[in-house]
Amino acid sequence: MAKNVIYETYLLDALDRVSRNPSGYSVLYVHISKLRPKNRHPEFVKILAKLFDSVAGNARGTLFILSNGDFAILGRDITHEIIDEAVAKLREGLSTDPILHTHNSQDFFEIYDFPQDFSKFYDYISQMKDLALVNKQQEEINQKRPVRVEEIDDLIKALDFIDISEIVKRQSVLKIGKDRAFHVWFQEFFVAVKDLVKKFDPSLDLLANRWLFYYLTQALDKKTMAAFSISNLQNWPQEISLNLNLSSVFSQSFVDFAKNFLKPNQKVIVEVQLMDVFNNLPTYFKAKEILRSGGHKLLIDSVPPVTLKMLNVAHLDPDLIKIFWEPLLEFEDVNTELKNIISHIGAENVILAKCEDEKALKWGAKYGISAFQGPYIDNLEVALLRQKCPNAKKCTVTECLKRKRLLSGWYREGCQYKEFLESLL
Repeated sequence: MAKNVIYETYLLDALDRVSRNPSGYSVLYVHISKLRPKNRHPEFVKILAKLFDSVAGNARGTLFILSNGDFAILGRDITHEIIDEAVAKLREGLSTDPILHTHNSQDFFEIYDFPQDFSKFYDYISQMKDLALVNKQQEEINQKRPVRVEEIDDLIKALDFIDISEIVKRQSVLKIGKDRAFHVWFQEFFVAVKDLVKKFDPSLDLLANRWLFYYLTQALDKKTMAAFSISNLQNWPQEISLNLNLSSVFSQSFVDFAKNFLKPNQKVIVEVQLMDVFNNLPTYFKAKEILRSGGHKLLIDSVPPVTLKMLNVAHLDPDLIKIFWEPLLEFEDVNTELKNIISHIGAENVILAKCEDEKALKWGAKYGISAFQGPYIDNLEVALLRQKCPNAKKCTVTECLKRKRLLSGWYREGCQYKEFLESLL
């Protein structure tokens, strides 16, 4: 939805017209904003809107999608049968959302009958409009300005005063072995952009200029690799992966990292963004050659399944590919074209990332994928490790997750049993 539109205005205009003769009208109000975040995914909202288009048609009404994502259907024939049908369809499609399993789903649906509820509903939408206007104005006030070319050198110098080791995080990629148990295949080490931007002037938008941000991340790559030498982590996995720019593979920092930090039997997987690959294919092929000559691997990161079908994978010939799980995939039948592509790559060389729940794993299994990464995997890994930790009852799962992800820093030091924090499945 466009940010410059206050959608409540349209509904208020319709209510103004209805106010002349409100008898017989009613509003079915649907609290989409109360669903879990993953079920408020824009693509899901499109599906829900189509569902409620038919509800609006049956009610001889109009569907309004408000600024917070909620639906309001203004019509004359909103019967309980229509509502029950909508609830049943939603429960089937969103079976994991707790709000759809309350006693009568009153927390999710509301009916406003006119004329008795007209003033109450009109005031409610008016308040929503006022709040939306305030939020819009605040967004404009807080709008960041793009980094200017003349500022980038100062930002790079500022990296020298930032303890990168405290914002480098790690996340495991787990693989299902022949014993049907999860094992750590490798761990990815990265600096999240949201953590990095907190270290700079909050009025600056570091991402507005993609090329300037790329220049900044080249310097960040060097700092990230240097951070490993001062890390407090003792138990390193056999393979580690780093998010790097392709150009960083040719840097002295990478040579020093491989020579001075990696043990003789340790290997590194360099994860590069697809856009970085497309921007300089000759550099990609040369970087891949250099990495393979040292026994290392190159992984193409952040590939949506729909994009994978458009890639010439045979030509790119990466060692590994990481595709991203999307909630809508669970509703698709097995795609033969996609399955053939994954089979050509080698399903054992494909990681399904951003896994939010067990549905992602089931989808991956249909395509032969056995390696996974994401929030669901993080929770599973920590749950298995906490079973062995004698201090598990004295800290929360959230604390364990945060400490396990950190490379160093005071928060990580709060763990009394780091041997369990660092355990590898």
